[in-house]
Amino acid sequence: MFEGFSQETVDFMWGIRFNNEKSWFEAHKESYQTCFLQPMRELGGQVQAALLEQFPKCGLNLKVSRIYRDARRLFGRGPYKDHLWLSLFRFGNESGGHPVLWFELAPEGWSYGMGFWEADPLTMEKHRARIDRDPKPLLRLHNRLAKQEEFTLQGPDYKRPKPCGEPRLSVWYNKKSLSIGHEEELTELLYTPALADRLRSGFAFLMPYYEYFSTLWADPDPRVPFSREKKVPKGS
Repeated sequence: MFEGFSQETVDFMWGIRFNNEKSWFEAHKESYQTCFLQPMRELGGQVQAALLEQFPKCGLNLKVSRIYRDARRLFGRGPYKDHLWLSLFRFGNESGGHPVLWFELAPEGWSYGMGFWEADPLTMEKHRARIDRDPKPLLRLHNRLAKQEEFTLQGPDYKRPKPCGEPRLSVWYNKKSLSIGHEEELTELLYTPALADRLRSGFAFLMPYYEYFSTLWADPDPRVPFSREKKVPKGS
């Protein structure tokens, strides 16, 4: 059961940020495993179980990130991350076409929410095409989001706005990728079991958004013109 993170968790994150090398990590590996990785796994497992109980058909899988960076993509950085995240998702991967529910802990603070890590262009084309076809479902979600203060719509915008037929959804329409998230400093909540309840409650609110965006991959490719199948004359 998740009991909360600790000051040792925070000390480790700052330590690896300023001592990002194998010798330091190996000397503090036990601290990483017991005060960072294990609590993260416990938090994820507890929140996953609660959501599966509340939403029996959601079928969410749990993944906790590795601390090791991909050696092919270091770009001058050290071999370790100074943050970890957990993600909950229905499909077998976390590609740019599928959203996730996430929680991330870093030295400066933590965040959680729902969205795409980096949505691929086709996914966002389908997103806009769905708004063009029927804006009402997303408009209901838009209005629902506006009535609360925990989460905000996030993500980079196009420099040149794309015209949207439903002006109220223009802010959604013009995202290159999108998420609905909350960011917070390292408050006392982080060190208590109540963090799991906060995430469960927040993810429960986000489930309708997750359901909406998790089906985008199955929408038709809007770049391919629709053509009716030609009828074959009888006797041919």
